[in-house]
Amino acid sequence: MDIYVDFDDCLCETARYFSGLVKRMFDKDIPYEDIQFFDLQNSFNLADDEFDEMMIEAHRPEVLITYEETTNASSIINSWIDEGHNVSIITGRPYSAYEASKEWLINHNLDRVQLYCLNKYGRDSFLKGSSFSLELEDYYKMHFDFVVEDSPSAFKYLTHLKDARIMIFDRPWNKDCKFPSQNFHRCYNWKEIDREFDSTRRG
Repeated sequence: MDIYVDFDDCLCETARYFSGLVKRMFDKDIPYEDIQFFDLQNSFNLADDEFDEMMIEAHRPEVLITYEETTNASSIINSWIDEGHNVSIITGRPYSAYEASKEWLINHNLDRVQLYCLNKYGRDSFLKGSSFSLELEDYYKMHFDFVVEDSPSAFKYLTHLKDARIMIFDRPWNKDCKFPSQNFHRCYNWKEIDREFDSTRRG
C-alpha cells in the first residue's frame, strides 16, 4: 500500500511547541488546547510582523530537530515499512526546511520514508520566495491508499483520492470541521490509526 503522512502535528508536536514559543516571544499565553484555528496567526492573535518572526524562529534548523515525536508514530510507521508498504511524508514546510526535517526523521529512525515539501498552505509570507520540492501537478499524479493528516486546509488536496482511507488526527483546530466525504475518519492516536490501517489492508 502507498501511504501519505503529514509531518507537523501528525509525526511531531509542532503546535505544542508553538504555544510555548509565542509565550516566550510575545508573552501571549495561548495553551495548546485553546488553539482554535489552523491559521496560527489568528489563533495566537499575532500581527503580520509577529507571525513572520515566530515562523522564522520556529523553522530554524536547530529548532526543527527538537520537536517532540507524537507518541508511537515512528514505531508504527516502521512496522508498515517492514511489511513492504511505501510511506511518503508530504509536508507543507518549505524546501529550506528539508535538511533539518530529514535529520529529524533520521533521528527518529524514519530514514526509510520519502520526504516531499508541497506548498499546501501558500506559506510564502514568512520566508520570501519559498521553494518546494513537489509541485501540485506532480502530487496529483501520485497514488495513496491511506492518509494521515490533521489540517482542514489540506482536505482539498485529498478529495481526489476516491478510494483512500483518510485519517484525520484529532487536534483542537479540527474538532468542529466538516469532513468532505465518507472517506475521512477522525482518529485520536497512532495505535488507533494502526488498527484502521490493518482493517484497510485486510480489505
